[in-house]
Amino acid sequence: MPFKTDHSRVHGLGAAKTGTTHFWEQRLSAIALVVLTPLFIFPFAYNLGSGYEEVRAAYSHPVNAIIAIAFILTAILHLFQGLQVVIEDYAHGRTELVLMITIRLLCSLFALTGVFAILKIAFTA
Repeated sequence: MPFKTDHSRVHGLGAAKTGTTHFWEQRLSAIALVVLTPLFIFPFAYNLGSGYEEVRAAYSHPVNAIIAIAFILTAILHLFQGLQVVIEDYAHGRTELVLMITIRLLCSLFALTGVFAILKIAFTA
């Protein structure tokens, strides 16, 4: 039986002071989504049955475009944070690494695609 203190036995294990930061970042992104979701949904729902030109005109307005971009980026960030927690809890070793790289790349791709679409609509109308 090795003679180690409790501190030396657990040294290097645990959250390493990053768990609280991740917790608060996820809560702040959730609060931002509570505010941004109605601001994004109302113009979207208002223009849902409209023609192509009306939708382009609505999202060429800077406020609607900025809110849509903020919503997309915040939603993708919140998605990434949630998936990161699930992967860290249930996957280990090489599988965890591959899944983390995959979700980081996919979330980045989704964010870039969404922002590009909104900017294209805003600047070509």
